[in-house]
Amino acid sequence: MYWQLFIDIEQTGLTGARQRSSTPSAPPSKSMHRSARFPMKSAFIFDLDGTLIDSVYQHVIAWTEALTSEGLSLPVSRIHRKIGMSSELFVKQLLREVGGRINTDRVDRIKKRQKEAFDRLNGQIQPLPGARELLAALTGADIPWAIATSGSPEATASNMEKLSLDTSKTLVLTGDEVEHGKPEPDLFLKAAERLAFRLSARTSLATAYGTCSALGDAMRWDWD
Repeated sequence: MYWQLFIDIEQTGLTGARQRSSTPSAPPSKSMHRSARFPMKSAFIFDLDGTLIDSVYQHVIAWTEALTSEGLSLPVSRIHRKIGMSSELFVKQLLREVGGRINTDRVDRIKKRQKEAFDRLNGQIQPLPGARELLAALTGADIPWAIATSGSPEATASNMEKLSLDTSKTLVLTGDEVEHGKPEPDLFLKAAERLAFRLSARTSLATAYGTCSALGDAMRWDWD
C-alpha cells in the first residue's frame, strides 16, 4: 500500500519522518538512514497523476466529455485503464477500439476538448494523502527522486504547485521531452539518466496500489 512505503521510511528514523516514540533519542547515523528496503544506491521515479496527485477520475471525466463530443461512447473502465498514456497514443488507441477514423484533425480536436474539460475540473484536484510527506522524507534522507509524467508542462506546473514543490529544485520530465510516451519506458529511462543512474541486471520495479492507485508507477533502480 501507499502508506507502507512511508511507514518503512519512518521506522528507519529517516530525516523528516515523524517519530513514533516520545522518548528522545540520538540522531540516526548515516548507516541507519538506509534499510534493506532502501539500499545505499537507490533512487525513486514517480508518475504524477494517480501517484502523487489525485487526478485520475478528473482525467476520465475529461476524456469522456471529449470523446462524447465526437459521437464516441466508451465504458468508463476502458478509458480508466489507459490513463497515464501520452494523449496522442491514448486517442489513437481508443479510436482503433471503436473503429473510428484516425486522422490528425480528429485527434487534435479530441485532445483540445479533453484539455478544456480537464482545465475546468482542475480546481477539484488535490495531492494524495502522504504524498508531500513521502517526498520530504526521501529528500531529508538524501535519497534522490524525480517525477516522470505524460502530462503537459502546463498541467504539470499546476500539479507541482499543489504539491508545494519548487520546479527549479525538482527534477521533472514531461511527455514532450521524449519521442515515445507511456506506456513506452522512455520517460523513466531518461529520468534515470538525469539522476545519473545506470540500469543493471538488478533493476527492480517497485509498484504498490492503494485505494486510489496511490503509488501505481513508482520505480526504483539500483546502481551496479
